[in-house]
Amino acid sequence: MIEHPDKLNNQAIILAADGNYTDAIACFKRAIILDRDNCLLWFNLGVTYKTKGDLILAKKALLKSHELNSLNDDVTETLATICLHLKDFESVETYCLEGINNNPSNSNLWNILGVKFFQSEDYNTASYCFESALTINPYHKDALYNLKDTYSELNNTIGESECENRLKEIP
Repeated sequence: MIEHPDKLNNQAIILAADGNYTDAIACFKRAIILDRDNCLLWFNLGVTYKTKGDLILAKKALLKSHELNSLNDDVTETLATICLHLKDFESVETYCLEGINNNPSNSNLWNILGVKFFQSEDYNTASYCFESALTINPYHKDALYNLKDTYSELNNTIGESECENRLKEIP
């Protein structure tokens, strides 16, 4: 029987959904042997490693996926998020700015970039990023929560209160 990368991918997704990460990873790796330049396979492998808790291997797989398709928002967002968890702030900024350059209306990347600046205690730049995310998507809950916390750090009680009011309006 001939193996097909798409079928192995689907099987791996099912295995990962059931929490069987070891077998899922083996399926993804087998599929990648058959189709090395498939961005989706590398992405799914990275997400599975991330879910399993292995951020270093997740980053390696996502870097390969990003190399194959740097215009894919999901890949860029996930890679930036992994870098954020690894406290690799320089890479977070690089991937977020690259992604924003490719798709300026990606509110998630603005939010991730804001988190990077918040964690670096650059609250003014963080607020700019969260405000940018909310300009694109006024209902971005994470950005609203993050902006509220940032305004709190900046002692901007009016802004903090406004964020709280907007959060109450979102179902």
